[in-house]
Amino acid sequence: MADIARRPEHRYGNRPTMKDVAARAGVGLKTVSRVVNGEPGVTPDTERRVQEAIDALGFRRNDSARVLRKGRTASVGLVLEDLADPFYGPLSRAVEEVARAHGALLINGSSAEDPDREQELALALCARRVDGLIVIPAGSDHRYLEPEIRAGVATVFVDRPAGGIDADVVLSDCFGGARAGVAHLIAHGHRRIGFIGDRPRIHTATERLRGYRAAMEEAGLDVAEEWVSLGPTAPERVAEAVEAMLSRPEPVTALFAGNNRVTVTAVRVLASREHPVALVGFDDIELADLLGITVIAQDAAALGRTAAERLFRRLDGADEAPDTVVLGTRLIARGSGEIRPGH
Repeated sequence: MADIARRPEHRYGNRPTMKDVAARAGVGLKTVSRVVNGEPGVTPDTERRVQEAIDALGFRRNDSARVLRKGRTASVGLVLEDLADPFYGPLSRAVEEVARAHGALLINGSSAEDPDREQELALALCARRVDGLIVIPAGSDHRYLEPEIRAGVATVFVDRPAGGIDADVVLSDCFGGARAGVAHLIAHGHRRIGFIGDRPRIHTATERLRGYRAAMEEAGLDVAEEWVSLGPTAPERVAEAVEAMLSRPEPVTALFAGNNRVTVTAVRVLASREHPVALVGFDDIELADLLGITVIAQDAAALGRTAAERLFRRLDGADEAPDTVVLGTRLIARGSGEIRPGH
């Protein structure tokens, strides 16, 4: 009965402490502290005994006191648009790799393209004392971060610029990429080219539309109102826009898709049509090489890496004025953008 009634030494919620480690190893608290923090002054035999006690008890260092002493948490926050979007996978991974190289933990979350949720998430991360933030903006007013930045929270914006504040920004050349993609379609004989993009309040959508219009203007081509469609990238909305552009008396002969989600839906719609329609998409997509989809590719990993390196430069004391870095895009011709009108 005694064995049945005996309680375990450490139950759920009762974490072993340095005092427990010291008692098991037969040493003082200061000795345990030195071993845990990698400080000198401990003999190899004593260090071995302390480490064996740590392993046996499952002790983990509590960093809260160190945070209070140093004012740094060795953690950074990443606010994404959508964790499910494949574009953000390599971006997030690149940020995490840079953070890990600096001994920091990455905490991320999704705004779901909701400005209020973005603000709530960013401020929640600040409340948890992250040292820095990388934000892919959903909103256009980021003055809510001014007190945090003044308090020392390094902040870098990615993919879209900050609104209402001066801050470091890392962007892709959305204007230049879209202009190059549309010019590619024009070079293959197209004169009626449709543009389907994201919501007009989003910086990347408006920049890609601007690039589309610039390429058409440079070629001396007018843009009919019905050739342009901006809005949510839900498949139903995009499919309706594609069908509308292809069902007119003078249909478009080519499409420029403003992002990866638009491209995926456009590919599905075009696959069911008897006559091929040329397509160039902004952002690469999975299996695009096998499907023969011509794209304007961004380097998502480079965006994340550049932003994270900039963030840690700030955390290391860099005091220069906020800067904007624009990374280039590249056109990858795979077949869909090289279809000529009437073929």
